[in-house]
Amino acid sequence: MWARELAVSAPGKVILHGEHAVVLGKVALAVALDLRTFLRLRPGAEGRLSVSLPGVGVRRSWDTPELRALRGRIAGKGRGREPLPRGSEGLSVLEFAGIAAGASAPESLATLAFLYMCLAISAKYGDVPSLDILVWSELPTGAGLGSSAAYAVCLAAALLMVCGAISCPLQEGESTARWTEEELTLINSWAFRGEQVIHGNPSGVDNAVGTWGGALRYQAGKITPLKRVPTLRILLTNTKVPRSTKVLVAGVKEKILKFPAIMNPVLDSIDAISQECQSVLEAMPANPSPEHYPVLEEFFDINQHHLNVLGVGHPSLDKLCQVTASHSLHSKLTGAGGGGCGITLLPPDTSPPAVEAAKQDLCACGFECWETKIGAPGVTLHSCSSLSAPVLHALAQS
Repeated sequence: MWARELAVSAPGKVILHGEHAVVLGKVALAVALDLRTFLRLRPGAEGRLSVSLPGVGVRRSWDTPELRALRGRIAGKGRGREPLPRGSEGLSVLEFAGIAAGASAPESLATLAFLYMCLAISAKYGDVPSLDILVWSELPTGAGLGSSAAYAVCLAAALLMVCGAISCPLQEGESTARWTEEELTLINSWAFRGEQVIHGNPSGVDNAVGTWGGALRYQAGKITPLKRVPTLRILLTNTKVPRSTKVLVAGVKEKILKFPAIMNPVLDSIDAISQECQSVLEAMPANPSPEHYPVLEEFFDINQHHLNVLGVGHPSLDKLCQVTASHSLHSKLTGAGGGGCGITLLPPDTSPPAVEAAKQDLCACGFECWETKIGAPGVTLHSCSSLSAPVLHALAQS
């Protein structure tokens, strides 16, 4: 019986450099974003497992004996990188959750990931727990910021801990704690399976960033953490312009096939920016001073032009870059492009009034802005009393 009330958090992510080029075997740098998803874990009524996901309107509760019976059908299924169990077993999980096969709504996928991870983890490591789980996020969904991976990482850490597969590293009186490298590897492997339920064929980058934090280099399926990562202040801006990643990726591919002699050097240049940026970041101190920023700003400017050449720009992103440039700040799109989000570097000598003025101008364009950091820590265990007042308030209201 789990007896403690605790919280788990995991960061979102942004692509610093390498979007689109990464699909073609080039280097991409993904960094942890200090906007986090929080999971509150508390003992539940005996024989009940409850989950509340206010961000997608889910509030569900199940009898643990029913889950135990269903668990027997998927025990031993979904080994390794295999996602949801196939055939009648998979359909039984869907039917139990009341979700239609092929459902793609966020609330259906979030419920399915929760149910599958709970059943699969408890089948391997322990009994179905009587718990009350609530998940709330600072991350917007569907914006390419790794919100589903942060959710999967929090779930994996909480369920593995409750089932005894990993330790509870938080001692009485401590505010936060992190797991060992071996335990983080296990959390990451289960979070990846949760991502498979939601996305089908994820790269594994988002859940790796959510687990380890900092920054990761990704190339041709290989994920390597950067040796050292400074914490950099940024403005994150959501243009709120919807886009299809699939359509944008197909458009880039078409351009490369049509103009290989022109486009391949652009991809090589994006690859060089990622590699140069990695070297610069690893050489920077933990809290960089203003003179470290000009080269990073130039990388942003050059890469943004390259991404426009690839055809993944958008008038909303051009506007974002123009507005921030009028405040002497440098921006680029992050992720798929075609709208979506952009990031703006905030050197340490940028005054609070200057940041506020830039935010106001961006919000006047209909955009949404957050002042945050990149290079944030990965999955973390918290005492609930140590959480910030806004997070505690959100968890209490949900």
